[in-house]
Amino acid sequence: MLCSKAGSLFRSIINDAIHRETGYLGISTKSFSSLVEVKNAKPNPDKLYKKIEIELKGNDPAVLKSYGQFTETAANHLEINMIRNTTPRKAVHERLTVLKSVHVHKKHRVQYESRTYFRFMDFAKLTGSTADTFLEYLQRNLPEGVAMKVTKVELQKLPESILVPPNTA
Repeated sequence: MLCSKAGSLFRSIINDAIHRETGYLGISTKSFSSLVEVKNAKPNPDKLYKKIEIELKGNDPAVLKSYGQFTETAANHLEINMIRNTTPRKAVHERLTVLKSVHVHKKHRVQYESRTYFRFMDFAKLTGSTADTFLEYLQRNLPEGVAMKVTKVELQKLPESILVPPNTA
C-alpha cells in the first residue's frame, strides 16, 4: 500500500517536472500514457542555484533528527550535494506567565513554556528543475508540526552595462 502511494507521488512529481522543462503535459492513466503538446512562446532557460538553505522548526527534536536523516537519504539517492545537516545546541525557550484566577489572587500564577528546536540543511549546485522537484518531494513528506523555510541563492548572468567597459574618449 505504501509503495503504491510513493510511486504515484513520485510519478506526479516527475510529470510536473516534465511539463516545466519541455512544455509537454504528461497525462497518465491506468491503461496508457500519452503526451499532449502545450505551446509555449519561448523555452525558459533553467535556473542555476549556488546554494539552497532549508531551515526546519519544530517542537520535537527526535522528529527533526529523523526528517534530517530522511532528507540526507533522499539527497544521496538523487546525487545532490548536501553541505550541512546540523542543529544548534540549545532550543529557543518561550515562557508565558498568566494569573490562575482572572480577577483575584494576584500572587497565584501559572507558567507555560514552549521550546522550539531548529535544524539547518544546505544543498549546493542545483539546477532549477532538480531543486523544484526535490523541494516538492521534501515538502510533501514534511511531518506534522514542522515548519520549513527555504532560501535560494541563484546564479545570474552579469548585465551588459557591467560587462562592457565604458568608452573613454
